[in-house]
Amino acid sequence: MSSPTFLMPLRMHEDARGKLVSVEGASDLPFEIARVYYIIANPGAARGFHAHKSLEQLLICVSGSCTVLVDDGAERREVLLDRPDVGLYDRPLHWLEMRDFSSDCVLLVLASAPHEESDYIRDYDEFLAAAHARGAA
Repeated sequence: MSSPTFLMPLRMHEDARGKLVSVEGASDLPFEIARVYYIIANPGAARGFHAHKSLEQLLICVSGSCTVLVDDGAERREVLLDRPDVGLYDRPLHWLEMRDFSSDCVLLVLASAPHEESDYIRDYDEFLAAAHARGAA
């Protein structure tokens, strides 16, 4: 893929009491965390179907599992998120689609900016044009 979207291991601390996974802003991520949200999807639902112009994100499946389709305009690949100690780092201009949510799935997202509708690309052809202009294909 042209710009790195990759699985990122997270620090997990474990002892007799259990496990603690932590993520600390710019020391663990290439961005400061400006927004946190999570998705609890209904069975059979699909989410996403958009790209961002400048937003960076880390997607962490803290419970259950889901599949994320990542498309950079030249290559499409599916990533299974099923561990709370691994996140999917997503850079701008990647089309994401999330599906196959398990009934216990909670998908946590750490984002580099607050919600801003003007940052979204919701039309796939518009995304492809932006990706090709960036040099993805």
